[in-house]
Amino acid sequence: MNDSVVDVVVVGGGITGLSAAYDLQRRDLSVRLLEAAPRPGGVIRTERLDGWIIDAGPDALLVHKPAAVALCRELGLGDRLMPTLTPRTAYILRDGRLWPIAEGSLLGFPVSLAALARSPLFTWAGKLRMAAEVFIPRTDVEDESIASFVERRFGREALDYLGEPLLAGIHAGDADRLSVRALFPRLVEAERQAGSVLRSIRAMRIAPSPSGAFVSLPGGVGELVDAVSAALAPGTVRGSTRVTGLRRAGLFTVDTETGSIAARTVILSLPAYAAAALLRALDAPLADLCDDVPYASTATVALGYRRDQIRHPLSGTGFVVPRVEGGPLLAGTWVTSKWPGRAPAGCALVRGFLGGGRDPHRLDQSDEGLMAAAREALSELLQIDGAPMVERLYRFPRQSPQHEVGHLARVASIERRAGQIGGLFLAGSGFRAIGIPDCVADGRQAAGRAAAYVTECKMPNA
Repeated sequence: MNDSVVDVVVVGGGITGLSAAYDLQRRDLSVRLLEAAPRPGGVIRTERLDGWIIDAGPDALLVHKPAAVALCRELGLGDRLMPTLTPRTAYILRDGRLWPIAEGSLLGFPVSLAALARSPLFTWAGKLRMAAEVFIPRTDVEDESIASFVERRFGREALDYLGEPLLAGIHAGDADRLSVRALFPRLVEAERQAGSVLRSIRAMRIAPSPSGAFVSLPGGVGELVDAVSAALAPGTVRGSTRVTGLRRAGLFTVDTETGSIAARTVILSLPAYAAAALLRALDAPLADLCDDVPYASTATVALGYRRDQIRHPLSGTGFVVPRVEGGPLLAGTWVTSKWPGRAPAGCALVRGFLGGGRDPHRLDQSDEGLMAAAREALSELLQIDGAPMVERLYRFPRQSPQHEVGHLARVASIERRAGQIGGLFLAGSGFRAIGIPDCVADGRQAAGRAAAYVTECKMPNA
């Protein structure tokens, strides 16, 4: 490569890096986005074939965190955003059966005593212990695990059938290790302010949105990646370009397998361990801090059937599987019950999720082993007859950062250390961002900081 000096090099083309590049371009700065894979998007990938639309990774955008929805609107996708189909009921596996989460729940916890009393998921002893949460004294701790927090406030049954499969499960993590303060600060704040999570939630009187908590796009979440990529100037995104080194002597030098680029600033929107590898020569203690962020590996199995092969009504969005229930699945979703147009007429698409922090060796299995495990588990739960028409496996090795107890303190140390290297910015899910909206916001915030640094560098006598 023989580029002259560019304002910003973004390393990593997931949604964080794409959002950063998009924001930088809108600020009229020169930017190059370098991505090791042939295509940008990271874990966001949509496969479209013969009437099937299959999201390999995330398939929705959370509405109450507005950054991703706002980006869609900026890109002209606002009219294409669609809510989940109704009913939006989610289920939890217990004793081999799928039980609905109580209506009006927040993070699975029934807000009203009436809803809790009606729930068939819990024993009466479990219900009474959950209701007693309002009498549990507050405990002020710096940080604790999801398991510790939920069991302390709601009891063991709530941990086994809500905290572990829902709160930890959505992050593909181990409830005994994940930080409740990092991942669910609202719960911690509710206890701190009101002395009770349930009392705080009831006082807020949060009304459920009539359009639901999530939206997607008709062509899958991959539409967002396609739209951001299309909005960038030709030549901005360079796929199949692995960065091999990062040096600093006044300007940054970003080394790749095919040459080098000189840049005023660099944004690393990579997994923390990948950022560590590039930072080693610049700042070994910073690299060590980044390397300490743990990651889990997951897999998604997508299966398409004729609808008449499935005897289960598939009324709702899907289910989670508590660890105490055993089995290979973390969760499953009924894609065609969530979003319209994801399968040919008369067909149904379901997905199963495996691996994660609680099952770290699951991905040691062969592709066929993983697909067989998902097929068998889903066939038993959903009463499926016969072989699938369509079958896809997507592996995500070391792609799920685990925000474990102590994560926020580690990130604060990372930010202090990185701040001593002028013009270097770290962004993405390994640090403070959680999910697509956070990653979009984090990428754009990193872009703003990089732009301010470039402006300062270009000022006379700077």
